[in-house]
Amino acid sequence: MCRALQEQGVEIRLITTTDGVDLNGTALGTPVDYKNVTTQFFPVQWGESFKYSKPMASWLDDNVGQFDLVHIHAVFNHACVAAARACRKHHVPYVVRPLGTLDPWGMSQKRLMKTTFWHVSGKRMMRGASAVHYTTRAEKQGAEELLSLNHGHVVPLGIDLEIVDALLDQQGATQPPAQPYVLVLSRLHPKKRLEVLIDAFLKVVEQPEFREWRLVLAGDGPADYVAVLRNKASSEPAREYVLFPGWLDGEAKKLFLQRASVLALPSHRENFGLCVMEALACGIPVIVSPQVNLSEAIEAAGAGWIVDLDREDLTATLREALSSEAERLQRGKAGKEMSARFTWPQVACEILDMYAKVLTTN
Repeated sequence: MCRALQEQGVEIRLITTTDGVDLNGTALGTPVDYKNVTTQFFPVQWGESFKYSKPMASWLDDNVGQFDLVHIHAVFNHACVAAARACRKHHVPYVVRPLGTLDPWGMSQKRLMKTTFWHVSGKRMMRGASAVHYTTRAEKQGAEELLSLNHGHVVPLGIDLEIVDALLDQQGATQPPAQPYVLVLSRLHPKKRLEVLIDAFLKVVEQPEFREWRLVLAGDGPADYVAVLRNKASSEPAREYVLFPGWLDGEAKKLFLQRASVLALPSHRENFGLCVMEALACGIPVIVSPQVNLSEAIEAAGAGWIVDLDREDLTATLREALSSEAERLQRGKAGKEMSARFTWPQVACEILDMYAKVLTTN
């Protein structure tokens, strides 16, 4: 998003914490070039989720007045609260992208913590925002109905066309199976309902005509949940059919995605589902639940199958998808056409339009 906005002439400064980033000796708080974006990193002092950083809050309070607008990504952590507070103090307009955390399902997770946070800091933060950036209509509708918010804009995430067009060095990458496969490419989390997907897939491959198929669960997640999934797939003959290549990135991710026959994401809740859009851009049809917020657009485009979170329904849908190559090709073609609306240059223009509306009303 930052690089796409830079290409549209926006001067970007990315302010973030060190959480999850290998800085290789980078001086904290000093502007550095990080993936072609000017970035400043600040230390997390405590809180695995809250990520409290007094140095970051102090920098924001001292410097936020230099900027025309601040785009805050997330809600339930200290960085976001500090950024919103600094913007209000210095009269700088700000936009918040809540990342799906404010819809009814998101607010139901860790309910006590989120309800307390909402009343202490979140409500003021959200109602002080000049705009709320949702990535789907379903996310906007759910959050606004639940929390009485009324200043939302829907701008989707973008896809990097390099994932479609890249010529891959297949010698250096982790190799996908030689057989046709259904791909899961995401965090292995209980909300994804992957245990149901495994059960449904193993039921399908009991039939001789489907025994060449494989299910590839590419990702990592909570150790206890991953152990449950691996245990399900550890018995004979399941271990032959369900594969765990681990987290994929770079060349390996592109290779597994480009060679997949179907991508599956039967989640309880998925705010956007970037892996879904990346698959569609590669011409790969998808199987998703209605709770994936892109499902409405996928169904309208004929780009995949929408299936309830039910073992029997998922089994029947897998049989349908795996039995017809012609149907997969047709839906994959529709998905590729649909994905053309989600390229980063186009999305950046939509974000700029949102920024312009904010700046003209402040």
